[in-house]
Amino acid sequence: MTAAITVSERAARRIGQILSKEGEGAKLRISVEGGGCSGFQYKFDVEHAQAEDDLVIERDSAVVLVDPASVPFLAGSEVDFVDDLIGASFRVVNPNATASCGCGTSFSI
Repeated sequence: MTAAITVSERAARRIGQILSKEGEGAKLRISVEGGGCSGFQYKFDVEHAQAEDDLVIERDSAVVLVDPASVPFLAGSEVDFVDDLIGASFRVVNPNATASCGCGTSFSI
C-alpha cells in the first residue's frame, strides 16, 4: 500500500491563490523527473487536463495531480509552502529522499 501524499494548510492556501488566477478547472501537477544536482527533481505545472490514472489530492480550494510514475517517489511526502529570507517556494518533505540539494528542488533515493 502506498503511503499518502499530503498537502499542508499553507501549501493549500497558496495553491488555491495560484489556481484562482488560472481559470476554471486549473490544477497543480507535481511530478518527479530525472535531473537536478541530486539525481531527481520536482516539477510543478498548472494544468487543466487530468489523466484517468492521476492521483488527485484535494484540500480546500487546492487540487493537486500526481502521475502514476511519480507516486512511488513521493509516497509519504508532504507538500508545504515556505516564505522565508531566501524566498517563497513550495517544498516537498520527502521521507524517501536520502539526500537533497541546498535549494530543496532535487533529491536522491
